[in-house]
Amino acid sequence: MHFETKECTNPDIVKELFTQYSHIKGAESCFVSFDKELNDLTGYYSGGAIIVGYEEDKPIACVAIKKISDETCEGKRLFIKPEYRGKGYARIMLKAMTDKAFELGFKELVFTTKPEVMSIGYSLYKRLGYEELSEENGIVSMRIDLSREYPYTFESDYAKGE
Repeated sequence: MHFETKECTNPDIVKELFTQYSHIKGAESCFVSFDKELNDLTGYYSGGAIIVGYEEDKPIACVAIKKISDETCEGKRLFIKPEYRGKGYARIMLKAMTDKAFELGFKELVFTTKPEVMSIGYSLYKRLGYEELSEENGIVSMRIDLSREYPYTFESDYAKGE
């Protein structure tokens, strides 16, 4: 199967992927002000980017970068459609996200996750070197430093075929 990532050119594709993500049981608290975000994707992610993953030209994954400050961005909305999971696409999407954040000049990428709901993603973040900053009410804040030893290759994880 051929998988590639591209920057979003069609907001309707992203809205569909984000909406599917919002229906994951237990992830509801990740979608505060979701209608506002969906109605103005360009404004909400201004200074950042939205990346879509395609398998055989079919949109099946997404991740977004939201500008927080000139040096810090937030990774958001990493989602792979359930029927396409287990193929290593999350790693590719994370690599595309960190590459784009670096290209945009950010020095740090932060994000939050809910290990109880997204345990596979959480363990992947840790294996790829994301640093855990804090945990509160089941929500873990993590970061990766883009200012040194970048770009990351994630080669060791790719070699494992996970």
